[in-house]
Amino acid sequence: MQGASSGIGYGLKYQARCISDVKADTDHTSFITGTLSLREENEVHLIRLSSGGTELICEGLFSHPNEIWDLSSCPFDQRIFSTVFSTGESYGAAVWQIPELYGQLNSPQLEKIASLDAHSGKINCILWWPSGRNDKLISIDEENLFLWSLDCSRKAAQVQSKESAGMLHYLSGGAWDPHDVNAVAATCESSIQFWDLRTMNKTNSIECAHVRNVDYDTKKKHILVTAEDESGIHVWDLRMPMVPIKELPGHAHWTWAIACNPEYDGLILSGGTDSTVNLWLAPTSTGDGMTSESMVESPTHLVDPLLNSYSDYEDSVYDLAWSSREPWIFASLSYDGRVVVESVKPFLSKKWTQ
Repeated sequence: MQGASSGIGYGLKYQARCISDVKADTDHTSFITGTLSLREENEVHLIRLSSGGTELICEGLFSHPNEIWDLSSCPFDQRIFSTVFSTGESYGAAVWQIPELYGQLNSPQLEKIASLDAHSGKINCILWWPSGRNDKLISIDEENLFLWSLDCSRKAAQVQSKESAGMLHYLSGGAWDPHDVNAVAATCESSIQFWDLRTMNKTNSIECAHVRNVDYDTKKKHILVTAEDESGIHVWDLRMPMVPIKELPGHAHWTWAIACNPEYDGLILSGGTDSTVNLWLAPTSTGDGMTSESMVESPTHLVDPLLNSYSDYEDSVYDLAWSSREPWIFASLSYDGRVVVESVKPFLSKKWTQ
């Protein structure tokens, strides 16, 4: 289904690849994003959706020393976030804090809380503890997985444990299981590896090629969704990992980003290098009470899992973020630095959004 865009746009000055929901901001629907310019001074933008939901307001604009390849907001403090960055020759990672009076300052500067400087190769991503206040962080580079302890008051981060993925594997990213804080899924070029953080041992793996992104279903245990270059989107039940329980066609070109809705079971976003964002409904089970099928305004049984395609983009869509505060709202980011915020309310049952 192709829908007319009703999205709210916001333009960054430079190209960009990453955007994050500011989960800890319970008063506003807000997102944070950063730019990817090799030659210019990069920027971090703190963006808030207006109370009427009609415009995106820049709440803060901050300089960042290097091009930003990964950015994640702290789940328990709205002023803290992490970045993975590149100088063009090497990679680094750090945790930053936005100054408390940033709205009253002429040129507010980010405060570096800690450098995650134990890496020697290309760093791919930083993962925060899935929910609530905790001092644990995970960083993943091409060869290793690190578990950190972060002390914001002392402005320090220490490696708690580290493990190598092995000689034949190159890690590219990962996700922290919201249902089991001791479990992490890490993506490789030909598989997904599952790690137990208590022992730092691999517990299982799923063979699948060219996984670009992975996300856990926050409402259902054991459910994992993967975005893959050419084979689209796979939904896995980790209790039966031999074959996916659902397959979605994905995009006309590579499927790059995937995001499970934090509230509505089976509601999935995907973004691709075909300059499109797709909204899917792929419920994994039925039972008593409200099912995912009943979320959709349709008198007939849902056959096509594709609810809508958003094609109001001129470049590849590399990242997506659902709002935790208003889970029917999402932000997307295309490589040309364009942020678009959309509401999926037209595709949900009224009883879910009243």
